[in-house]
Amino acid sequence: MLHLLFSATILLAGGPSGAETTLVDSFVLPSENATYGGLSALHIGDTGTSLMAVSDRGGFVVGTITRDAEGRIETIAVDPPIPVKGYRPDPPQDAEDAEGLAVAPDGTIFVSFEQDHRVGQFASPSAQEVTLPKDGAFATFTNNSGLEALAIDAAGVLYAIPERSFSTGTPFPVYRFQDGHWDVPYAIPRTDGYLAVGADFGPDGLLYLLERKFSGISFFTRVRRIDLSSQTAETILETGFGTHGNMEGISVWKNARGETIMSLIADDNFQRILSNEIAEYRIDG
Repeated sequence: MLHLLFSATILLAGGPSGAETTLVDSFVLPSENATYGGLSALHIGDTGTSLMAVSDRGGFVVGTITRDAEGRIETIAVDPPIPVKGYRPDPPQDAEDAEGLAVAPDGTIFVSFEQDHRVGQFASPSAQEVTLPKDGAFATFTNNSGLEALAIDAAGVLYAIPERSFSTGTPFPVYRFQDGHWDVPYAIPRTDGYLAVGADFGPDGLLYLLERKFSGISFFTRVRRIDLSSQTAETILETGFGTHGNMEGISVWKNARGETIMSLIADDNFQRILSNEIAEYRIDG
């Protein structure tokens, strides 16, 4: 793995951005039963009126969003969770810890999993999993620090980033899946105690990396916007003490007014003191 990292392009860490991010709305999804929660990744579709999330207990959560005239969330109607189907590792282990979500332009769904580290492909939330080939480095990931962030670009190329690198001074490797195999073309500097937890390509073609830090009493959220072509990164959001909960999923999309919206979702860890919060930011610039 290390030799791959040394051959990867190390992206510039990036400082503050010229872009402005404005908090538009914050909405809490109700947790009605013990199977609904642990939401670790998010996809917002149909100019903001549909939602798909995955739970770290192996379920798809699909919903419909109603918005007001200003685009703020009024209600979210969520269907019962749909269990992940079709994969049983040998030897048996916890194989349903879903952490990353990416939806291709043709609607194909990809999910990254921890514990049994892999990426699965689904024709729909109720379809059987088709497991993509694994890279040998996946076996070196620890149980709770696997492929946390997953994104797909407009050409249908998948990118996956583990929650942790191999040390605090080692960049996060960026795994790319194309032509039936994985490589590591890029690495992202790991800084300031943040861990990689979510990713998405925005309508601008740039990669948005969601990162989380926990101080022991508060979560902190950071988003870096990465231009893979110019090999640069910029920080567009960094929250202060107590702003949000355990944000783990990100979706970047355009609303009906042509504004770029960044939606973040929090994992409640099935604990009452946390919530399944969705926070939405408008990105200007």
